[in-house]
Amino acid sequence: MLFADHILGKYKVVSALGSGGFGTVYLAEDTWINKKVALKVPHRQNMNFSELLREPRLLAALDHPNIVSITTAEKQDNIFFIVMEYVPGETLESMIASGGRLDIDQVLDFSLQIGRAAEHAHAQGIIHRDLRPANVLVSESGTLKVADFGTSRFLEIAAHGTTVIGSPAYMAPEQFRGEAVFASDLYSIGVTMYQMLTGVLPYDTPAPSDLDKLASGVLVRPPRLLNAAIPADLSAVVLKALAPAVVDRYQRASELMTDLEQVQRGRQAATPRAATPRSAASAVDSPATTEARNIQARIRPRATPAAGFCWHCRKPLHARADRCPFCGEAQ
Repeated sequence: MLFADHILGKYKVVSALGSGGFGTVYLAEDTWINKKVALKVPHRQNMNFSELLREPRLLAALDHPNIVSITTAEKQDNIFFIVMEYVPGETLESMIASGGRLDIDQVLDFSLQIGRAAEHAHAQGIIHRDLRPANVLVSESGTLKVADFGTSRFLEIAAHGTTVIGSPAYMAPEQFRGEAVFASDLYSIGVTMYQMLTGVLPYDTPAPSDLDKLASGVLVRPPRLLNAAIPADLSAVVLKALAPAVVDRYQRASELMTDLEQVQRGRQAATPRAATPRSAASAVDSPATTEARNIQARIRPRATPAAGFCWHCRKPLHARADRCPFCGEAQ
């Protein structure tokens, strides 16, 4: 534990920023150039030097505007620490906690920024494994920076990270079995999107007895049931990201971002105007409606849990129902 005014080489500690399972992060000043930086001090200082360098070497492979950058790693007075970019602002977690659900367009913007960070990390063979609002920094300019890749590991040859790491409320079902894959990060982004859209998590933190329910998908309620302002196509995107089976989920961040960008374009194309009656001959779908239907058409086949259930909210349907009585979606 470091305290204010503690000196480590040329760095002067200002205050503690936060602490997690692997280390504590401090705000500090580089006294040579009068610049604010963040110092991450791992809890375990007794590891050999090559093991301590594992995280900073991993972070050095990540160079993206939506990922907190690393400056260097040092050891002073027998204390090993990582020097990182300091991002003034707040975490996405505190933003949701103080303001509740976010504006739809802001959610789309934030989700795309997180998706870009995940896409870059995955291209380097890195799974974050703990993507959640507490690990997303919102700068004063509105740029998001994903932090805490300390829980990450390089993708193994078998494509599985075999250590169970993460925050249970944001973990995909396969992570509880120690089988993290790229799509596990996309599930975590799905939980984060759900929370941004509704102000709450899609379900309580799963207990061991709830894992079967988590794997079946019955714990997740469509976000539109909690916030009617959420467009149907965006709700469908969130549900696909939260598909309990890996094969039914987005496989790459680029796939998720493609659908989010299409929702975004549809909203931008929709212009408010007074409602006027249209004849059957002149009734033509707007670009926004067409794009929404295109997204749902792609998502619907994989979102259907079983015959006799709504593709959107997974509630049971009457055998001849053409519209869900619970969420109102056409079948």
